[in-house]
Amino acid sequence: MSKAPNFNRLALIYRWLEYLTFGPFLHRCRTHFLPHLEHCRNALILGDGDGRFTAALLRFNPAIHVTAIDASPAMLAALRKRCSPSISRLTTQTADLRQWAPDPSALRYDLVCTHFFLDCLSTEEIAAIAHRLTPVLAPNALWIISEFAIPSTAFGHFAAAPLVWLLYRAFRLLTGLRQQSLPGYPSALTASGWSLQSQIPQLRGLLSSQLWQRVS
Repeated sequence: MSKAPNFNRLALIYRWLEYLTFGPFLHRCRTHFLPHLEHCRNALILGDGDGRFTAALLRFNPAIHVTAIDASPAMLAALRKRCSPSISRLTTQTADLRQWAPDPSALRYDLVCTHFFLDCLSTEEIAAIAHRLTPVLAPNALWIISEFAIPSTAFGHFAAAPLVWLLYRAFRLLTGLRQQSLPGYPSALTASGWSLQSQIPQLRGLLSSQLWQRVS
């Protein structure tokens, strides 16, 4: 297996890079489904970077406990700092999620969150992660996803596709990211017993906020 991409050098500037390129739209995409999560109690957040979504979730839901996992120690340090007011409800772990497996004795998670993380993985890697999560999921668990997309429109062909191509090349240069195209995560999740409940496109379909639910 190839070496995990190194996001450490971006930890301090990631937020500003995001705002310079997409303004508030990526964060709006991340937080769109927050109002649906008030009943959740144990969340597993994978690859949240500097922790802006984790912090928002902890503020919104004062009863939830979050386990956040990331391959970058610097990103996790930024996440912990951002979440310091709720640190008693936060557990972090540094791990390459392509190889990570949950502790079978862990709490049953009723929420999984991945925001602009699945695009760093191949379809096969996502399928493997979804399969490994199955034993530690609560019935009817939710999975919140924010991702880039290439809509099947003229905008998708002439604007979204070149932009996604440029983003992949930039992150390969900055972090060593090997994945260079959007994965087919919907098929991987569907095969693991997840069903898409709601999908909200933003920026003419370049971004997608999705709510999935475990159905088997």
